[in-house]
Amino acid sequence: MKSKPPAPPSVPPRPIPAKRKSKVPTGRIGRIARVAAIGLSSGAARAEKTAQVLASMRGLAAKVGQMASYVDGVVPEEHRASYESWLSHLRSQAARSEPAEVRALVEAELGKPIAELFVEWDDEPFASASIGQVHRARLADGRVLAVKVQHPGVAKAVESDLSNAGLVESMIGALGGRRLDTKGLLDVLKARFREELDYEHEAEQLRFFAELHAGDPQISVPAFVASRSSRRVLTTEMVTGRTFEDACAASEAERRAWAATLWRYVYRGNLVGGRFNADPHPGNYIFHDDARITFLDYGCVQRIEPAALAGARAMHEAATRKDEPAFTTRVSSMIGAKPGPLEDAARAYIRRCFEPIFASPFRITRPYTASLVASTKGLAGVARNVKNDELFTMPPEMLFMNRLQFGFYSVLARLDVEVDYAEIERAIHTEFAAYDARSR
Repeated sequence: MKSKPPAPPSVPPRPIPAKRKSKVPTGRIGRIARVAAIGLSSGAARAEKTAQVLASMRGLAAKVGQMASYVDGVVPEEHRASYESWLSHLRSQAARSEPAEVRALVEAELGKPIAELFVEWDDEPFASASIGQVHRARLADGRVLAVKVQHPGVAKAVESDLSNAGLVESMIGALGGRRLDTKGLLDVLKARFREELDYEHEAEQLRFFAELHAGDPQISVPAFVASRSSRRVLTTEMVTGRTFEDACAASEAERRAWAATLWRYVYRGNLVGGRFNADPHPGNYIFHDDARITFLDYGCVQRIEPAALAGARAMHEAATRKDEPAFTTRVSSMIGAKPGPLEDAARAYIRRCFEPIFASPFRITRPYTASLVASTKGLAGVARNVKNDELFTMPPEMLFMNRLQFGFYSVLARLDVEVDYAEIERAIHTEFAAYDARSR
């Protein structure tokens, strides 16, 4: 059965100017001022203003809006509905770049005129996000393509955001001062976002995940077209299907099957392949019949070092056995904990993150996910008050692991089904030895 074509995005009461062509604001002062100006209003009006400003800014500011549009616990509950309605458009309908600029960039990157590269090229992108926008094209052999083109000027905008380290460091320091590994957090953040600007790096990640999941009938990765790709242009074969909104409105049986596929994709990547895709927003999934999902966007992928991977595997295995003592020991080892209230709080937080496995079958809900976000704030409060000999800093890499955790669980919460996640994990654990042997 053929999948349905993507449905057009739902619209709020009044459309935001998402299709407006615009230059990317690159001045640091200007970008910060535009974000600060959002605070002049409140409620629904603030939500609309936020969506408009972030959509026009793109870069890291738009990424903040994307996360706020679907991660439970980020936006205050009393304004959540208004914010989600407006900010959901940032998942695929951020401001677009001028057609002439896009054509010039593609031709400069690929070394030929558009007419020689493609027999068809649609100047109007069918999706636009924080870093790039996606155009439909066709090759002479008939293949229909999705061509992701980086927004002209966005690299400068991202560097402008990242160069404001003093402001970001002050904000992080205010949560715990010297008690947080501020430099480590900044280094990880900068590395991941700079990688998102390198589409050749993304292509390597795409190929890795395609190989990792090869043979799994429920997991699809778009076919990469190397001859039409470069550092700022990434081309894959076009994939169509149901949107996340469609999936949330599907039958319970379909939603349960898709939730199982999502879990297998994420934790096979983490625990078998030693890499995790830290950008789980709903626009990156295309849903098909028979529990199949196509996974898009491999720009923000973080490797898990061998020692950390071994520890993560042991934690997950302990959770599937419901072995609380073994799990607790592995948690303390992984985060380099010292005895005291901070260790207790960190253990409790991580244990709560693993509740879907310990209590499997489990229904991930939006209040549960929001409680995880709230718990991180509680950890910061504990860290401010512990004694020096009780203080430790969690690995900086957990910054993006938390982004994955909150975003992924928020996606599963919207599917709203009970799934035996422990059973899925036990099947994944049987792949460890075979994959490690192949990788040597």
